[in-house]
Amino acid sequence: MGLASQLWAQAATDSGETTGAQLEKVTVTAKRLEEQLPVLLASQGDRVDTITAEQIAEGGFLDIAQSLQMLAPGLYISPKDGPFDYVDISLLGSRTEDVLWLLDGVRLNNRLYGGTTPLDTLPASIVDRLQVLEGGQALFYGTEASAGAIDILTKDFSKTPDGAVSVGGDTNEGGHFDGYYRDTIDRSQFVVFADVDVSSGYQPFRNQDIQPSDTDRDREYHLYTLGLKYAYDFTDDLRYSALLEHTTAKLDFSLPFLVNKAFNGRDENVLTSKLDYTPSDDFQLFAKGYYHWWYSHYTEYDNVIGSPGQLSDVEDGGFWGFVDRGVNFMAKFKLNSAFDEIVGYDFQNYEGHDAVLVIQQQTESVNALFGQVATSSDLMAHTTLAAGVRFNDPTVGESATVWTVSGKHDFSDDLFVRGQAGTAFRLPTAEELFANDPFDERGDPNLKPEKSSNANLSVGGSFGVPHLHWELIGFWRDITNLIDYASFDATTQQAVFGNVPGTVLVHGGELDVGADYLDFTAELNYTYSHSVQAGNQQIPAVPVQQAKASFDYHPSEQPFGITVSAIFVGAEWASGLGVGDGRAEYGKYPLVDLAGRYFIDAQHHHIISLRIENLFDRQYASSLGTAVSDADGSDYIYWNLGVPRTLEGRYTYKF
Repeated sequence: MGLASQLWAQAATDSGETTGAQLEKVTVTAKRLEEQLPVLLASQGDRVDTITAEQIAEGGFLDIAQSLQMLAPGLYISPKDGPFDYVDISLLGSRTEDVLWLLDGVRLNNRLYGGTTPLDTLPASIVDRLQVLEGGQALFYGTEASAGAIDILTKDFSKTPDGAVSVGGDTNEGGHFDGYYRDTIDRSQFVVFADVDVSSGYQPFRNQDIQPSDTDRDREYHLYTLGLKYAYDFTDDLRYSALLEHTTAKLDFSLPFLVNKAFNGRDENVLTSKLDYTPSDDFQLFAKGYYHWWYSHYTEYDNVIGSPGQLSDVEDGGFWGFVDRGVNFMAKFKLNSAFDEIVGYDFQNYEGHDAVLVIQQQTESVNALFGQVATSSDLMAHTTLAAGVRFNDPTVGESATVWTVSGKHDFSDDLFVRGQAGTAFRLPTAEELFANDPFDERGDPNLKPEKSSNANLSVGGSFGVPHLHWELIGFWRDITNLIDYASFDATTQQAVFGNVPGTVLVHGGELDVGADYLDFTAELNYTYSHSVQAGNQQIPAVPVQQAKASFDYHPSEQPFGITVSAIFVGAEWASGLGVGDGRAEYGKYPLVDLAGRYFIDAQHHHIISLRIENLFDRQYASSLGTAVSDADGSDYIYWNLGVPRTLEGRYTYKF
């Protein structure tokens, strides 16, 4: 979705209105500051894409990873073994650990491990909209936003009562339920939502990759989510709001050898409490506290080769988890009519440990101050420029200071140019700082943060044709102070983390073209990324190229709609595989999803929807791994398989 569509979607959400027409221009008015920040950044030159709950429902997507995989421009996502699993991520050629994930503005990233993404416990039904902010976003969002940030915004408040209930199932023996209800009573607003997803799963490996010792051959998942949001308006300008979201899950961890059973038992809670004061567009303020519990217990029992029925206890409920808590303050104001200023303070306290891979209980705090100055329309009617700086001071490791400049100029209603440049950072993870796994790895508490320089520049417009948009984007990124294994301690037989010489160099381009008419919408996106480290090799799990296309046909006079979503993933590589030179190529596959919906009644209260995932039943590797042969103990490379052709049916009642 382009800038005009994104601004319209944000404005429609804030006003509580829904309409089939797209507004060409939207004025950003005095709304709550945190919710308006992505729109503000877009007006200053950042590229922000919004995916709405309506788009997700039209595509029939089950979890947030699937939704972004098929719909988010410039974003590569590859789920390991289907829904509710770990994923590989690349935003404009980035590594997985360079993207920050947020839930209603609260960071979700697992600071124990940089590559362990939070998407395995996030169903699509909780979404009001997804906002993808491209380019370095460290100024406002801090660590791990080197390539961008993705905010998952849950069901919003409504001034009128409404709700929905949905039930369904699929051919992978999966079952689904979700529902929500929201209303306003006097000055109180509330939203309640729930989701249940269970499945016996599918076989996530090729037959030739499975060893006889592996008896757990279908990946199961059981996920239960409950959320509650509340807001109280003391006045039209002063609001208190809170969120509590709880998730309980049992998620299989699939391997093609030895495993009798292996799973993570997950309990996760996100709690926020916020006060907004918005008397005018000239002064806005919010203060927010958050608490994020993420507790996981890993269990693995392996079959003993040559001893039928005998099991080896690898891990029985071993704990790994963290608590992330903090406060945010931010104020936007005008010292004069020519400029807008933003100042803020962040405090984060993070503690966690891992009994499975041996990270002792540790805690770390970070204090950060940031500020930005931007020109207003009173100074330049068609141009906006912004500059900001952020200082981060952690209790473990070195401090980091980053800066950002951005701008946007409208030549006309049909042509604009915008860009962003600056620096960003990634603080070391708990593994990199504190790991002390005997005969394996050891952390270094004196690590420097990884730093990156980045620039995005684009030109776009509408071809002079209403309802069309296009944008051509170029991007560049240079990451230094890389954190990796830097030495080997022969006494303890441990690889030791450190800041290693060298850089990750990323450059590439993106083309986005779309149309939004009364009866259909269409979007086409292509991304090329040259992302290399030492030896001029493409870094792992980053495809050289990716193309996405979506088409939704929704005739206004007919009771049905059809959605087609397609992607093509180019060549990508895995490393550290333990076979040969440890590097192997995969990727090069297309995927097509087909979804349809039928409205039983004229008011669209009753909806029957069908989705065929992987329409042409393409067998492809979502990632690669190394397994051990039962016969001779040798290593071999196996494929993690993407979802086979799957039919899902769903009934939804809206009220």
